[in-house]
Amino acid sequence: MAEPTAPAATPRPMPRWAELVTVGVGGALGTLVRAAASHAWPAPSGGLPTTTLAVNLVGALLLGLLLGHLALAGPDAGVRKVARLGVGTGFMGGLTTYSTFMVESERLLTDGHAALGLAYLLGSLLAGLLAATAGLALAARAHGGERA
Repeated sequence: MAEPTAPAATPRPMPRWAELVTVGVGGALGTLVRAAASHAWPAPSGGLPTTTLAVNLVGALLLGLLLGHLALAGPDAGVRKVARLGVGTGFMGGLTTYSTFMVESERLLTDGHAALGLAYLLGSLLAGLLAATAGLALAARAHGGERA
């Protein structure tokens, strides 16, 4: 006869201050990575802001992958919650940048590069949506086709 297994321990909820610190530390690290990338590969004046575009698309893909995996892995508690808050909300939130994307779009649109600005604006939104969707699909595939 098999021995009964002990019920899994329910993780204690994180205190609110710990959630905020987790998001803040992740956000600071993500912002540092984005700032370093922007410094290493500055956008050319009047040209396509490729660094912001790349950072935002990579961030959307990784966020979709992370959140899809976490949703399929179990309840939003313990290590999964720390990962969602620290890596998802914090790091990916700091890494990606909606505000810089909007300012770059506005500059292109108003500084004589309207076609490039419109293509950047609409193309970034569509590509970001596709990248996030691809991340979710990769997570589902890794979990045997389940849907997040």
